[in-house]
Amino acid sequence: MVHFDVIWSAAAERDLRQIIRYIGRENPQNARTVLERIKHKASELVSMPERGRMVPEFETQGIRHYRELVIAPWRLIYRISGKDVLVFCLVDSRRNVEDVLWERVTQE
Repeated sequence: MVHFDVIWSAAAERDLRQIIRYIGRENPQNARTVLERIKHKASELVSMPERGRMVPEFETQGIRHYRELVIAPWRLIYRISGKDVLVFCLVDSRRNVEDVLWERVTQE
């Protein structure tokens, strides 16, 4: 079995911290549960990185190398590169992914 390394970008780590911090203000126990759930799902990419679907918004534009895992209500967007799985962001699925990425590009 092929083993992949899951690498979180600084932006994805920041997304995760913000989500957990927000949830933790109201319910610290739930924040821990959500953190464990997200980390567990992401860790499954170690052995099955192609399990995620292609990002529909990107696929319609001909961009087929980004995938996502839906961990409701979030979308973990990543790319497989060799033996690495690069996690780019964790976004609320109720937001438009293109808008989120545009905000990030224009802020940096």
